[in-house]
Amino acid sequence: MITLRSVLYILAFALFIYGLMGLTGPRTAVRGNAIAAAGMVVAVVATLLTPGLSNWGLIVFGLVVGTVIGVPAARRVKMTAMPQMVALFNGVGGGAVALTAWVEFRDSAGFQGEPAFVPIATLFAAIIGSISFWGSLVAFGKLQELVPGRPISVGRLQLPLNVLLLVGAVVCAVAIGLGSGAELLLVAVLVLAGLAGIAVVLPIGGADMPVVVSLLNAFTGLSAAAAGLALSNTAMIVAGMLVGASGSILTDQMAKAMNRSIPSIVAGGFGGTASSAPVTSSGTVRSIGAADVAIQLAYAGQVIVVPGYGMAVAQAQHAVQDMAKLLVDRGVGVSYAIHPVAGRMPGHMNVLLAEADVPYEQLKEMDEINDEFARTDVALVIGANDVTNPAARTDPNSPIYGMPILNVDQAKAVIVLKRSMRAGFAGVDNPLYTDPRTAMLFGDAKSSVREVVEELKAL
Repeated sequence: MITLRSVLYILAFALFIYGLMGLTGPRTAVRGNAIAAAGMVVAVVATLLTPGLSNWGLIVFGLVVGTVIGVPAARRVKMTAMPQMVALFNGVGGGAVALTAWVEFRDSAGFQGEPAFVPIATLFAAIIGSISFWGSLVAFGKLQELVPGRPISVGRLQLPLNVLLLVGAVVCAVAIGLGSGAELLLVAVLVLAGLAGIAVVLPIGGADMPVVVSLLNAFTGLSAAAAGLALSNTAMIVAGMLVGASGSILTDQMAKAMNRSIPSIVAGGFGGTASSAPVTSSGTVRSIGAADVAIQLAYAGQVIVVPGYGMAVAQAQHAVQDMAKLLVDRGVGVSYAIHPVAGRMPGHMNVLLAEADVPYEQLKEMDEINDEFARTDVALVIGANDVTNPAARTDPNSPIYGMPILNVDQAKAVIVLKRSMRAGFAGVDNPLYTDPRTAMLFGDAKSSVREVVEELKAL
């Protein structure tokens, strides 16, 4: 029998899928987000129409608290802190699923009389949701620099420890599934899975955080889908599978962009807080001033801007756009080279540049623009380190060897904006800085670009 609730769910699913399609491009991303959000509103309304639903006071209270906390937090967060917010909000989703599994266990008196798929799906959701929650908190701590970005592990004992914690959670879950109604067993499942999430993410270096955030996002989606199966909530199943599938695809693409396998990343990555030691590559570093940079840019035919996390930290995106407008007015072609793992989360640079109203057609993905560097007069690197490191192509001993990079070193001239000669987030030297065609403009990226803008106006 077709009911209003069924119709609303179908409408919500259609909006989810249509909204997700909009996220495939910057021109339609805002509209896609709005459409998907509308779908979620419809799904919530459909869920509230469930026969026999009670505890309306708690439901309203939860909606109010979530709105009061979430909306201001999302509106006030700085763009540099967006990766941390994504990690934190994703973790909250996993935690909500884990708590939902606990509630389902209690309401069913330990799954008494429930069909077999209910405890299986619920316990799966409890384990994955708890891993996602606590793992995301660690990722948040690393990105916020509350936890050291470097890998933290117990050496050779790390993998056995991870396996032991996960196996312990699974054994407790199996005991529950076989009929044990002891609530302490479910608490043990949540605790052991949470410890596993912490133990897995702590040894992963900061350079791998974009992949980790994407992977944990996929975990949250899968746990939500499993919880939806146990609760017979179609909206949770569809939304969870969409998040899980898209997150898994994105994780795979991110790992390929770093030329690393997902198991190798989970086994322990490299990188962390940038080393305070200067780069040790042989060669001479050539430093120039803002006036020289302005002259090179003004008389170039083609300029490619390569943004990185340094631009995000300095909040330089608006100054960069002002500079680009001046260059375009002088007849200089300007485009932006976007590496898939530049910054601290997927799409970090796209979000920053979109905020500064950079024309979408100027944003070029790595595969699209790499061949253009050889025909480019000036490549302007703003705070990007590891994604421009030619050692990824030339040095088999480098930790990032084999990682696809932006071919900045093939440009006729390279200008790098950096605060100092410290190594990048992966903690490895960048021989680009001592290349004879490279010049360094030291200082805060925002201040440096503004100085270049003033010099361009004076030409």
